[in-house]
Amino acid sequence: MKKLVSAGEILVEIMADRIGQSFLEAGPLVGPFPSGAPAIFIGQAAALGQPAGLIGAVGRDDFGQLNIDRLRRLGADVSAIAAHEGHATGTAFVTYRADASRHFIFNIRNSAAGLLDIDDAARHLLADADHFHVMGSSLFSEKATDVVLAATAAVKARGGTVSFDPNVRREIMQHSGMREALDSVLALTDVFLPSGNELLLFSSAGDEQGAIADLLGRGIACIVLKRGADGAVYHDRQRSVAMPGFAVNEVDPTGAGDCFGAGFVSFWLRGAAPAEALRIANACGALAVTRKGPMEGIHRLADVEAFIAGAGTRA
Repeated sequence: MKKLVSAGEILVEIMADRIGQSFLEAGPLVGPFPSGAPAIFIGQAAALGQPAGLIGAVGRDDFGQLNIDRLRRLGADVSAIAAHEGHATGTAFVTYRADASRHFIFNIRNSAAGLLDIDDAARHLLADADHFHVMGSSLFSEKATDVVLAATAAVKARGGTVSFDPNVRREIMQHSGMREALDSVLALTDVFLPSGNELLLFSSAGDEQGAIADLLGRGIACIVLKRGADGAVYHDRQRSVAMPGFAVNEVDPTGAGDCFGAGFVSFWLRGAAPAEALRIANACGALAVTRKGPMEGIHRLADVEAFIAGAGTRA
């Protein structure tokens, strides 16, 4: 099978225990949980049996070891994750609001994640990579952007393919140079995985169908528009395929889009029909929300297939 690689932030997530809880006063917290969008993505891909590895950086501390151990248990290649003495692993603190929105406080660029680099281990991992996946959140600094763009270009130069999940949050978009970085990645993208209104951030078209036509016309092979609990829609130049989501009891939405993307890309790389890839992706995303913690809902392929066989879908 084709080898899948990503690069970017690795962190732990610590979350407020109660809905409506604020960090402006003391309150109960839950965690730490291994996290980071590219780490979640690679972990889910590996759990599905896809050869998958991550270029990243953590502190030589318990939080870093927690992440490395989790990825290793899921079957991911962790050889290019550097552990730095004297630098703390990145963190994300999250509160959940009554309207179902979330508020994040990140420490990424000033953590060990800010030391992200293409060293000998990363070059070795990329040497036989067939596909590179980019998370927009991984473009959190100029140095991180340089790493992601260099890795993307290296895989494309070898005839490989690229997928891109913009994963744009308000806190991330405030960073200088983010817009230019996102556009640079898009120009190299084969599989585009936006959520909701993210699609309209990348096209001057004023509506969804116009934006899809515009982006496909630029050379993107396919667009998979994520719609959360309502499923997803696949578009290429010949067809559109819609797939409803699976009905589950949502506990924590963090990481669901990353697991969805890992499911779709893994099966796209295996040559699966769009409907099959969407079904696997929707199941991965649905299972992800049933556990508290970004990587706690990652499931292996046999469990995903059993869930599909026994579950109904949303109308």
